[in-house]
Amino acid sequence: MAASELYTKYARVWIPDPEEVWKSAELLKDYKPGDKVLQLRLEEGKDLEYSLDPKTKELPPLRNPDILVGENDLTALSYLHEPAVLHNLKVRFIDSKLIYTYCGIVLVAINPYEQLPIYGEDIINAYSGQNMGDMDPHIFAVAEEAYKQMARDERNQSIIVSGESGAGKTVSAKYAMRYFATVSGSASEANVEEKVLASNPIMESIGNAKTTRNDNSSRFGKYIEIGFDKRYRIIGANMRTYLLEKSRVVFQAEEERNYHIFYQLCASAALPEFKTLRLGNANYFHYTKQGGSPVIDGVDDAKEMMNTRQACTLLGISDSYQMGIFRILAGILHLGNVEFASRDSDSCTVPPKHEPLTIFCDLMGVEYEEMAHWLCHRKLATATETYIKPISKLHAINARDALAKHIYANLFNWIVDHVNKALHATVKQHSFIGVLDIYGFETFEINSFEQFCINYANEKLQQQFNMHVFKLEQEEYMKEQIPWTLIDFYDNQPCINLIEAKMGVLDLLDEECKMPKGSDDSWAQKLYNTHLNKCALFEKPRMSNKAFIIKHFADKVEYQCEGFLEKNKDTVYEEQIKVLKSSKFKLLPELFQDEEKVLSPTSATPSGRVPLSRMPIKPAKARPGQASKEHKKTVGHQFRNSLHLLMETLNATTPHYVRCIKPNDFKFPFTFDEKRAVQQLRACGVLETIRISAAGFPSRWTYQEFFSRYRVLMKQKDVLGDRKQTCKNVLEKLIQDKDKYQFGKTKIFFRAGQVAYLEKIRADKLRAACIRIQKTIRGWLMRKKYIRMRRAAITIQRHVRGYQARCYAKFLRRTRAAITIQKFQRMYVVRKRYQCMRDATVALQALLRGYMVRNKYQMMLREHKSVVIQKHVRGWLARRRYRRTLRAIVYLQCCYRRMMAKRELKKLKIEARSVERYKKLHIGLENKIMQLQRKIDEQNKEYKSLLEKMNSLEITYSTETEKLRGDVERLRMSEEEAKNATNRVISLQEEIAKLRKELHQTQSEKKSIEEWADKYKHETEQLVSELKEQNSLLKTEKEELNRRIHDQAKEITESMEKKLVEETKQLELDLNDERLRYQNLLNEFSRLEERYDDLKDEMNLMVSIPKPGHKRTDSTHSSNESEYTFSSEITEAEDLPLRMEEPSEKKAALDMSLFLKLQKRVSELEQEKQSLQDELDRKEEQALRAKAKEEERPPIRGAELEYESLKRQELESENKKLKNELNELQKALTETRAPEVTAPGAPAYRVLLDQLTSVSEELEVRKEEVLILRSQLVSQKEAIQPKHTMTDATILLEDVQKMKDKGEIAQAYIGLKETNRLLESQLQSQKKSHENELESLRGEIQSLKEENNRQQQLLAQNLQLPPEARIEASLQHEITRLTNENLDLMEQLEKQDKTVRKLKKQLKVFAKKIGELEVGQMENISPGQIIDEPIRPVNIPRKEKDFQGMLEYKKEDEQKLVKNLILELKPRGVAVNLIPGLPAYILFMCVRHADYLNDDQKVRSLLTSTINGIKKVLKKRGDDFETVSFWLSNTCRFLHCLKQYSGEEGFMKHNTPRQNEHCLTNFDLAEYRQVLSDLAIQIYQQLVRVLENILQPMIVSGMLEHETIQGVSGVKPTGLRKRTSSIADEGTYTLDSIIRQLNSFHSVMCQHGMDPELIKQVVKQMFYIIGAVTLNNLLLRKDMCSWSKGMQIRYNVSQLEEWLRDKNLMNSGAKETLEPLIQAAQLLQVKKKTDEDAEAICSMCNALTTAQIVKVLNLYTPVNEFEERVLVSFIRTIQVRLRDRKDSPQLLMDAKHIFPVTFPFNPSSLALETIQIPASLGLGFISRV
Repeated sequence: MAASELYTKYARVWIPDPEEVWKSAELLKDYKPGDKVLQLRLEEGKDLEYSLDPKTKELPPLRNPDILVGENDLTALSYLHEPAVLHNLKVRFIDSKLIYTYCGIVLVAINPYEQLPIYGEDIINAYSGQNMGDMDPHIFAVAEEAYKQMARDERNQSIIVSGESGAGKTVSAKYAMRYFATVSGSASEANVEEKVLASNPIMESIGNAKTTRNDNSSRFGKYIEIGFDKRYRIIGANMRTYLLEKSRVVFQAEEERNYHIFYQLCASAALPEFKTLRLGNANYFHYTKQGGSPVIDGVDDAKEMMNTRQACTLLGISDSYQMGIFRILAGILHLGNVEFASRDSDSCTVPPKHEPLTIFCDLMGVEYEEMAHWLCHRKLATATETYIKPISKLHAINARDALAKHIYANLFNWIVDHVNKALHATVKQHSFIGVLDIYGFETFEINSFEQFCINYANEKLQQQFNMHVFKLEQEEYMKEQIPWTLIDFYDNQPCINLIEAKMGVLDLLDEECKMPKGSDDSWAQKLYNTHLNKCALFEKPRMSNKAFIIKHFADKVEYQCEGFLEKNKDTVYEEQIKVLKSSKFKLLPELFQDEEKVLSPTSATPSGRVPLSRMPIKPAKARPGQASKEHKKTVGHQFRNSLHLLMETLNATTPHYVRCIKPNDFKFPFTFDEKRAVQQLRACGVLETIRISAAGFPSRWTYQEFFSRYRVLMKQKDVLGDRKQTCKNVLEKLIQDKDKYQFGKTKIFFRAGQVAYLEKIRADKLRAACIRIQKTIRGWLMRKKYIRMRRAAITIQRHVRGYQARCYAKFLRRTRAAITIQKFQRMYVVRKRYQCMRDATVALQALLRGYMVRNKYQMMLREHKSVVIQKHVRGWLARRRYRRTLRAIVYLQCCYRRMMAKRELKKLKIEARSVERYKKLHIGLENKIMQLQRKIDEQNKEYKSLLEKMNSLEITYSTETEKLRGDVERLRMSEEEAKNATNRVISLQEEIAKLRKELHQTQSEKKSIEEWADKYKHETEQLVSELKEQNSLLKTEKEELNRRIHDQAKEITESMEKKLVEETKQLELDLNDERLRYQNLLNEFSRLEERYDDLKDEMNLMVSIPKPGHKRTDSTHSSNESEYTFSSEITEAEDLPLRMEEPSEKKAALDMSLFLKLQKRVSELEQEKQSLQDELDRKEEQALRAKAKEEERPPIRGAELEYESLKRQELESENKKLKNELNELQKALTETRAPEVTAPGAPAYRVLLDQLTSVSEELEVRKEEVLILRSQLVSQKEAIQPKHTMTDATILLEDVQKMKDKGEIAQAYIGLKETNRLLESQLQSQKKSHENELESLRGEIQSLKEENNRQQQLLAQNLQLPPEARIEASLQHEITRLTNENLDLMEQLEKQDKTVRKLKKQLKVFAKKIGELEVGQMENISPGQIIDEPIRPVNIPRKEKDFQGMLEYKKEDEQKLVKNLILELKPRGVAVNLIPGLPAYILFMCVRHADYLNDDQKVRSLLTSTINGIKKVLKKRGDDFETVSFWLSNTCRFLHCLKQYSGEEGFMKHNTPRQNEHCLTNFDLAEYRQVLSDLAIQIYQQLVRVLENILQPMIVSGMLEHETIQGVSGVKPTGLRKRTSSIADEGTYTLDSIIRQLNSFHSVMCQHGMDPELIKQVVKQMFYIIGAVTLNNLLLRKDMCSWSKGMQIRYNVSQLEEWLRDKNLMNSGAKETLEPLIQAAQLLQVKKKTDEDAEAICSMCNALTTAQIVKVLNLYTPVNEFEERVLVSFIRTIQVRLRDRKDSPQLLMDAKHIFPVTFPFNPSSLALETIQIPASLGLGFISRV
């Protein structure tokens, strides 16, 4: 293809840039051949002219289309060159936060310098079993590929991890090993995978250090072989190490540290066990303070020390050996502080009693004098004699450092040896996967021997890598039968020859080391003489004679010759080693034993070491001369040998490559430095892979993918039935140059750039189609708009013209109206003016005439008034004169009458003096006076008694007074007649005076009485008013109190209802969690049971082991799986002796942990049971109080109380049984203390499992009790309404006004006080009851807190105890508590047991008599009446009149019954021909007969055989959905029958009277109901697993990959890692496949008669699996996150919802399980630009976690050029808005999660007596009873 076709206007290219390495630019005009300059425009808008190289005329590389940017595989790029690779990595790393990218067979990993949540166990499970190209790039995908190829090809594998320091090599290697450990599991119980992972902290502490580039840099290379057995489970590991940087022990550069272990020791110096090491701060020691950076941010060295010690313990390094290691390390630190004093230039000495040396000698157990002597001297041996020579201070310091390095290197070797021993496989290794973690290519300002060895190793690795890549390329071409020519690639064999061949660099170095006076300078001259100008890869620097340059594959490196010889020799004085060998410290001589036997491969350089031998080291003695000869081997020679051994190992395996890239030198998270990245890409071979791929046919498409993608470029006539021929025809038209592509057997191969050209043509075609569509639509829209506008204009014209006409007519009408108005207006004005003048004239006349009349009237009025005044004045004067005259006359009369009275008085006085005469004359006067006195007294009493009689008393008194006056007048008349009665007159006068005095007194008393009455009346009125006020206040208070009480009652009711609802929800959640935990227990127990059976089978077949297949352990069965607890179940009787005989040594470790887990779980269940018991007691107390208040009411809950009593009896029996079981457990534990106690077959193990089962049953019963009591309390609260009994104390005002009497007023007052007291008493009672309720609630809270604290204290105490004591203490506590609980129940049990025994005896007698009568009647029934056809339950006729619904069989026929009815029954025939659940009915009828006979052994045997038979069937045919579904349905029906006919009221509500007669009479099978419930749970979980295994292969293909709506999404190029095709081939699953499978599942379950509620739960679980697997795959596949794929998913989900509607399962909760998937699909389709879009996304995606939302947005990839990418700023906005959301940080959904299953009671309407047994079942030995 001509360049002019590609370099056209608007084409984008890459141009070199000194800052960004490459910059993007756009062509402003077409390129024409011969142009020397390109007109470009940069992205920032700047225009420039780019000059082409006049020699090469090479055009700048083209940029890939945006649709290809961000691809998972770099080889999928159409243009393969350096800028495309760099840009793709940058976009994925910065924009999408993706650190992994494929580059052909290489995984490129960029260090994010940040913890990412992509390494959890859920991610491991997601990658497990997947093809490498099906998921996004990941280290787990590489590990999975290696694991899969090992199992498939039976070939060892290697994962080669390389990169610069700080690029993340060690972390990548750790994650790869963790993947193997998790996926494969362990072949033994020793948890080898944990030990493999535990070796990492040890090796990091002794081999890693902080450098300027990395805080945890590995200063050695390692190759770990992880061994697998024939079933591909981990059995062991072996580690080989390379290139330990020993020089770091004695020297660190600025801002660097020594090895971590030294700083960990210093940080832990305060520990008691480290006191003897006499350590201190790291700044105190010379070997740890040189770098000046003793602390790493965010790292706690003391905590790391604890991790290191724990790892050592796990790997079997004892505490004594650990302390020995720490002694040696501390000795090295003290040795570094040893100082020397110069005597002269050639000798030195150690100061006397030098403290660091003293400490060193004490720790090492050597003599101070010897070590001080040999530190300052050396022994020289010649042919004839040996003499000792002192050395200078500089040589002594070098010798000290060399000794420290040698000790550390040997200690390093010793630790590696012990780690390998701990990881050594106990069985034969079948295969292995090696993980190589080694330095990448290094170049610094000063490069020495270390960098030389590292780069030499990388040259060898790069050569192996190039050969492997080339080999894969050629194999692909040969496989597709494509003619190929040899691809030219860079071969670095010349560089390797320069280093390792004869007379190479290493050979000359070894030769120079043998020379007596060899030096670095002479060696450099030999190099110049040998290679300069003879080898193109060797150069000499211009300005130096002590350096040389080698052109490596990555770059030129200048090496400084200084130090090469010394480091290659690695000289250590033999006398110092001998002193250390003579140490009293045992561990120290061990470090140097290997030197005497076999050369230690790690006694390498200051910088390097050779690997451990793959063969075990034999303790045989070597020949005398061999050791010394081998000891003279140089470091370079040893390293060359170890490298050859490594290459042999790698060549014998299938390699997988991981290239780690360091994005920047400052450790900034997600910051990309293009310069540094390009350097590393060039050095690690990624660009070489790209170059090899680009040299051939890098782009490869299957014919179907090509057809699907480029169908738009074909015409209808071009499409043939043969896809291959169609693609050939189209390509020949599109690409003229046939060399640009090749047709293979299954794929089309394209040269570099051809896919971009096809994409350009496709985009142009789509753009043209879009333009045509836009043109047509715009024309149609404009025509529609024109027609609409024309119609609108006509309408507007019509309306305007009409409006104008109406306006003109209105104008005419208004003109005429104006004239008329003017006429009438003018007439009105004239008339108004006339009327105004007339009215004014009349008014003036009226005013004048009125004025004249008023004046005349005033004159007449004044004259009349004058006459009247004169009249009155004259009358007044006459009257005054008359009154004066009258007054004078009266006065004269008075004076005269006074004189006459005085004279009369004197006469009376004289008569009064004669008393005797008065007495005689007036004898009756005394009586009259006494009568008067009595009358006065009576009047006084009446005045005092009645206020109303006061007036009458006054009238009476006046009457009597008048009578007295009359008497006095008569006396006067008599006195006048008797002039001589003077005494009488005097006495009468005295009497009168006395009477007057009494009258005065009486009047005063009357006055006082009146005053008192007024006062009392006033006080009474005041009191009444006060009482009224008080009454009103009391009324107000009463109303307020009533209101408050009502509000409070309402609030309490609402709060209680709310609390009840919350508690109910919480209890439901707790119940679901407990169900889930319990069902996980059953699942784990069944798994252990199967494992036990498998182990038994393996033990039986140990003699003849068949050839193993390639079976793979599921990742969920690994040792790192989520921690389950375990439960027990009734097992076969014959299994028990086998379990007891099983050797316990093999499972001791795991079973002890299992035992502790079970014990912890038991304690948790008991705590939950205790809390539920406390709540139950509290509710019972509340119920009793409510019952006491309702004693007057008739009982309305008799049935419920009877149900509660039955439940109480069940609880009592359960507690008694639990106590007995705990006693058995304690007895078993106290009798045996050996490790065999915890073996699965041991009694304690079985007893503990039985105890857990009983505790679980107890918990279920308690929860049921709590729910029942809660419902009762709610009904009681609704029934009891607040009573308002307040008495109205209002006294009417009229009654008070009528109460004139004091007594009545007092009585009224007392009544008011009584009323007040009554109100107060009622108020107090209500307040007291409220306080009592509050106090009781507080007491309950306090008791719960105390119980919680007590349980926590007991738990804390138990945790501090050793395991055995902890178990014993917890069991003792449980026994004590249960004993206390049962003490109160014992008396009731004893009484009830006596009654039950009596009743049972009577019942047996009656039942026996009735049974005899019935049997006698049944003998007359002929067996020919049995119908052998399926009968509907509602149509079964009752042929036997007295048939009791029981089946009788002989005990010896029990196995035959189980065999015919369970083991050999075909579910399909039963489901089609017979009534659903027939086996369950038959089994229950057999149980009924055994119960009728009161044969407990028969009942137990039948139920146990039934349960074990079902288990055997499910174990044998557990993968068959029909079998599992059939027995789940029958097990549930059997369970429902046991409940329906149990005789318990709760289960008898829906029974007919006849069914109630069929209830069990002798046995309570509640325990077996629990066992059957557990069995049903296990069958349900097995059913879910079968469903999952069937659906799993369909889900991803059907829901994600298959295009249900054809043509919506296009296929993008996938590169070397081919994904599963999304085109529906013959073997591809589609959505229809999933729906067909769902229909099959549903129809099978319906045929088997499964309960509708159970079917809903199964469907919900299926839909959850579909949603979880689909979403997880979506989150791990970048190619699936597009707009079109979101449409496909939503369509697929709508089809599933339609299926639910068709099956009437919308209320099953299945749709809700798909909500996360629905929201993820919506997220792919919604707009993702503005803040409003972000807000909408946050509110819409409430079922997705923040991590999932961000992941989908990061992965969103446009499939077509018209889609837009999500901006990084938009993703940041989403993260900010969601930062307050509290959700799980987990990325993936748990696809293995199983919802807790429940079995709602579903009674059968089928009458047992109507069931007939078909002959096809072969149950002729059963007779009907």
